[in-house]
Amino acid sequence: MVHPLTGLPDRIRTAFRARVSGDPSGAPDWVRDIARVGTGPGWFEPDGVVWRVHGDLSTLIGGVAALLGQGAHPLALAGVQRHSAYREDPWKRLAGTARWLVVSTFGSAELAEREAARVRGMHRRVRGTTDDGRPYSAGDPELLRWVHLAFTDAFLAAQAAVGRDMSRFGPRWPDAYVGEWARSAQALGAADLPTTESELAEALAEYARVLEPVPADLLSFLSAPPGLSAAEQVVYSGLSGGAALLVSPTIAPLAGVPGRAGRGLPERGRLAVSRLQLRAMNLALGGTSPWEQAARWRLGVGPPPAWAA
Repeated sequence: MVHPLTGLPDRIRTAFRARVSGDPSGAPDWVRDIARVGTGPGWFEPDGVVWRVHGDLSTLIGGVAALLGQGAHPLALAGVQRHSAYREDPWKRLAGTARWLVVSTFGSAELAEREAARVRGMHRRVRGTTDDGRPYSAGDPELLRWVHLAFTDAFLAAQAAVGRDMSRFGPRWPDAYVGEWARSAQALGAADLPTTESELAEALAEYARVLEPVPADLLSFLSAPPGLSAAEQVVYSGLSGGAALLVSPTIAPLAGVPGRAGRGLPERGRLAVSRLQLRAMNLALGGTSPWEQAARWRLGVGPPPAWAA
């Protein structure tokens, strides 16, 4: 008799990777290109700080926190609301963001440059005017800078709070992450980017004068995106609850969440739940993502991915 749980991890892996990548196989062409395009290291050191942070499931929590930050900037929000179908198909939007993050991190230099050019081309089409007459453009260096700051801060906070241990990189790994990851935003046209954790906090605070409360409908959407199964809703609730405790002090009041200011016993308990969820997911998913496997194979330090065997 076959046990009813036999094959469950495989089904979990398949469903999750299909969600993130936007492809039923979990390995769309852009993932396979990580293995096939170029031969050497990319923008970031293999097994370095950026690889470690972006290869960690804490990015799931960081991603939610980052979207709260993006939603606090009215011009950045206008670009998303008017030029994407995130409400109708949020998972396609997720897959698009994941593609840029993953390819920039794990791809060869040639592939990362190609991906940056693709995103710049998309940004040129995202422009317009808000209802109150303010122009916006996704290619505006100032808006690119804000999005980079919000994402960098969120991923850094998530890694520090619920991610895997970073001690092998030394106590200043946050500075290394901020400084190295800036390269990706520079490739898109952003400038004047922070290179340390303290500079990142200062840069975020400088935007307080232009930020606005995150719209209630976006907060509702981020708290419960459509299309989740009952099991996925439970998991997502834990992740979004953790994200609410990781938002920058500059953004938290505008998003109506506690943020990182003061963590009592209830807050630490919520983060512990998020941390346990990520550990369980890591065990179910097998520890190494298809994109990291593809990168290791390209570099000659790992076996071929399942799709290439």
